[in-house]
Amino acid sequence: QVQLVESGGGLVQAGDSLRLSCAASGRTFSTYNMGWFRQAPGKEREFVAAIHWRSPYTDYGELVKGRFTISRDNAKNTVDLQMNSLKGEDTAVYYCALRSRYTSAVRTRLDDFDYWGQGTQVTVSS
Repeated sequence: QVQLVESGGGLVQAGDSLRLSCAASGRTFSTYNMGWFRQAPGKEREFVAAIHWRSPYTDYGELVKGRFTISRDNAKNTVDLQMNSLKGEDTAVYYCALRSRYTSAVRTRLDDFDYWGQGTQVTVSS
């Protein structure tokens, strides 16, 4: 089993920056992807960003490209999401996810990931 704990959410103003962090514990030796998804009220959970654990590849959702950056620290089993130029539409609960099944690619679908965190609220006031 793997446990994921997110931190760093909060209330910010439009144009501000925020950094989310996710710490993984447990059976993390079989990590292949880690990623971030978000869910706004009344909407489906959507892909934000993901990173391969054993290669430099990353991928981003269209709405956050150029504003968000995902990074990882393999030694600490953490993945961060740096969010710049935040907008009101970025308001959502942000979830960290981990894929433990083998893949050579960066995955972006909900069912590509095996473990999920509890989520952290990000609210952007405009």
